[in-house]
Amino acid sequence: MSHFCNPCVYVAYLGEHSGNRNPEEIEDQHHSYLRSVKGSQEEAKASHIYSYKNVINGFSALLTPEEASKLSEMDGVISVFRSEARELRPQTTRSWDFTYLLEANGDPSRVSGDALLKRANYGKDVIVGVFDSGIWPESQSFSDAGMGPIPSSWKGKCEAGVAFTSSNCNRKLIGARYYAKEYEAIYGPVNSQVDYRSARDKDGHGTHTASTVGGRRVANISSIGGFANGTVTGGAPLVRLAAYKVCWKLPNETSKDACYDASIIKAFDDAIQDGVQVISVSIGGDRGYPYASDGIAIGSLHASKNNIVVACSAGNNGRNGSSTVTNVAPWLITVGASSIDRMFPSTIVLGNGLNIQGQTITPFSQMRNQPLVYAGDVEVPGTTSSSTRGFCLNGTLSRSLVRGKVVICRFGGVDQSAEVGRAGGVAAVLGKPPIDIFQVAPLLLPGLTITYADVNNAISYTRTSRNPTVTLNPGTTVVNVSPAPFMAVFTSLGPNGIEPNILKPDITAPGLNILAAWSEASPPTSSPYDNRIVKYNIVSGTSMSCPHVSAVAALIKAIHPDWSSAAIRSAIMTTARTTNNVGNPITDARGNVANPFHYGSGHFQPSKAADPGLVYNATYNDYLLFLCYARSRLVSNCPNVVPSPSNLNYPSLAIANLNRPITVRRSVTNVGAANSTYQVKIEQPLGYSVNIFPSTLRFSQIGEIKSFNITVQATNTAQRNVFTFGSFTWSDGVHLVRSPIAVSSS
Repeated sequence: MSHFCNPCVYVAYLGEHSGNRNPEEIEDQHHSYLRSVKGSQEEAKASHIYSYKNVINGFSALLTPEEASKLSEMDGVISVFRSEARELRPQTTRSWDFTYLLEANGDPSRVSGDALLKRANYGKDVIVGVFDSGIWPESQSFSDAGMGPIPSSWKGKCEAGVAFTSSNCNRKLIGARYYAKEYEAIYGPVNSQVDYRSARDKDGHGTHTASTVGGRRVANISSIGGFANGTVTGGAPLVRLAAYKVCWKLPNETSKDACYDASIIKAFDDAIQDGVQVISVSIGGDRGYPYASDGIAIGSLHASKNNIVVACSAGNNGRNGSSTVTNVAPWLITVGASSIDRMFPSTIVLGNGLNIQGQTITPFSQMRNQPLVYAGDVEVPGTTSSSTRGFCLNGTLSRSLVRGKVVICRFGGVDQSAEVGRAGGVAAVLGKPPIDIFQVAPLLLPGLTITYADVNNAISYTRTSRNPTVTLNPGTTVVNVSPAPFMAVFTSLGPNGIEPNILKPDITAPGLNILAAWSEASPPTSSPYDNRIVKYNIVSGTSMSCPHVSAVAALIKAIHPDWSSAAIRSAIMTTARTTNNVGNPITDARGNVANPFHYGSGHFQPSKAADPGLVYNATYNDYLLFLCYARSRLVSNCPNVVPSPSNLNYPSLAIANLNRPITVRRSVTNVGAANSTYQVKIEQPLGYSVNIFPSTLRFSQIGEIKSFNITVQATNTAQRNVFTFGSFTWSDGVHLVRSPIAVSSS
């Protein structure tokens, strides 16, 4: 999401700090760089926005493209890139219950969620940083009742601002910071009608993600109208939370927030110094970005060096096809989104007896025998064209023809329901593609969504009946729906557009219709016509799935505090499942069998992730070698020979453009039983031969490392430029350590 600017905000990345310089000396150095391109100390200081002074070395400033180019050529400058705005795009009572039930293959007697939480002490004293739109601290989800003192390892602060004081933090929400300088350099001072100049959340997105990670258990919570009622909880309810507000509502844009690279890097620099152990980043883009110009990639690289787990959303651009996945750096966890086993069915019965099922979380009582019209037949003349007829666009419906009637809109959501209400309609029946029908939002008047095919049937009825009528039956909450999960239609897809030899996304988790805490300054939908206030809200997106994985990372951190961030990622990935709650392969939203470009390793299984048997470890130096191969500006002093990206000790295997047999190496560390023997089973990708040697690994102690080679070659049935998928799984009879394979040939 770019905007026109000249000058624009640029980030100058200088690597990491060395020596013991104080903050003033660091900022003086940054000003000297700016003075060299600006010409005077006054201009340098006026253009300066942030200095990164803790772990990350760099700064951001207002520069022209020419000044940025000049700066990039100076000694000590690794990269200079424009600070892009990433968007927040939102697209829980049940998601955790479903996750643990799925892991138990549907057998309630085998559900192990409580055992995992007790083993992890509910994540107690693990500190999770949430980079987002801020937080609503008064939510019951952030109560600190019964929580002990703040961990002594915490070095952060609770930053005061508009409608936010230090007393808004507590033993649950232990820290809060906000980053407004870059936003204000572009748009001027924060308008209090648009957003709070503080860590307080005006959007709802940040409150939702924070409570999904670590919200307390709160009973009898539901969305508007009582839907999804139950006990809402975060995945790790006793973690400590720190909110880093890097996303701001844009002026004159009710539904968009911008999260800028320069602010994100500053938040990483602070969070690392503050002592966080897990960082949850529900911020994405429309694609992957080169590492040297990606604020999340740069910040998370430094976090990985400090053994901090970083989980990020994969993005919500799956409708646009392949290579839409974002946040693709191999040192972070990239999370796709899938459904849970809960739906909200509602029905309409046409006057001719035809029963049509849809979905709704809009509260209403039964409405019997209401007059029914099609929007395309009740429009103000001249307000639509052949391509927009029947869409219930703003200002198109005739009050005299709509008043007191139920209106069928060929396509729609909250804004279309508002138009029906404006024209005096009593309810709306809204069309959606079948792949979108299960993604719900509370409408502004009674109504439901149905498929396009059913819309056409209803329209035909209105045109063949002299007095068409309809009965609307209220929605209900239904759980234990199957098949579940299926991949959400919006979840962004692989292959990795930056480095296809690293498989992304890594994992999937619940992201469809997730109930969690919400800002009381934000309506439950992004519609400009929505003035409702809620404390909890149902929304969808990879933004919602990401904090589920962050929570599991925190639980594993609590159980295994000595594990590296790579080991925790490996544990989550290698224990995932690729089947749904009826034992069949997970599908996409269209019902087709999904693959690793949808879900990476599969759907996460938290209890199994705490006991993975083996882990694939990787170090900061491994990531630097990876960057050497990529010839990234983030690294220098590379060896003459560097391993291919496929050789990174990653828990999955991707090989793109194979043109000859290739052998890659992997190493696993034993974290299960001291004396154990693992044997490998290979699921061959169609058109390829995969061999692993040795095929048996024998361990005699915990922490022991064993290596093996994987040789991949094409057969005469391989299709060129088409990825096919397989897997290899190590098992000792107790643990299944599974890695997906994606391979294509050129």
